[in-house]
Amino acid sequence: MKKVLLLSGSHRKNGNSDLLCDQFMRGAKEAGHQVEKIILRDKKINYCLACDACKRNGGTCVQKDDMNEILDKMMAADVFVLATPVYFYSMSARMKTLIDRTYAKYTEIRDKEMYFIITAADDREQYVKRAIEGFRGFAFCLEGSKEKGIIYGLGVHNAGDIKGSQAMVQAYEMGKNI
Repeated sequence: MKKVLLLSGSHRKNGNSDLLCDQFMRGAKEAGHQVEKIILRDKKINYCLACDACKRNGGTCVQKDDMNEILDKMMAADVFVLATPVYFYSMSARMKTLIDRTYAKYTEIRDKEMYFIITAADDREQYVKRAIEGFRGFAFCLEGSKEKGIIYGLGVHNAGDIKGSQAMVQAYEMGKNI
C-alpha cells in the first residue's frame, strides 16, 4: 500500500483537472492505496516571502497558514499527483505558490513517484509543455523523485468538458496501476 497525495490546483469546483484527480483517486483507492486529495482553492497558502526564516527555524515557515500541514503530508506521501489547468501556457498561480512554499523543507521531500495532470482549452500538446516543464523543474529539485506519468486533458474549456473523455479513463487506469 502506498500513500498517495493529490494536489489539485483547479480554481473551479468540479473543474476539469479536479475531475481527473477524482478519477485517479478512485483507481488508486480501488487498488488498495491510501489516498488524500488536497484542493488548493480551499487552503490558505500565502506567497513565499523569501525571508529565509524557515532555514533558521528548522524548516518551519513564520507564516501562519495551511502550508506547514501540507508540507508534512507531502513528506509522508509515497506518490504525488500535481494537477493544474493551464493558464497562459503555464500552471495555475495556486499550484506555483504551493511549489514555491515547499522551499522550507524541499530538501526533505525525497524519493517520490510523481504524476502530472494537465488540462487546457487548447487541444495541442505543444501549448502545455511549459506547464509540464515547470512540474519537471520542481521534481528535479526533489532528490530521488521519478516522473511516472502525465495525463493530458486537452480541448476542454468549460468545467465538466472532460467528462466522458479518454483522459478520464486514463486517469482512472493510471491511479489503479501506481
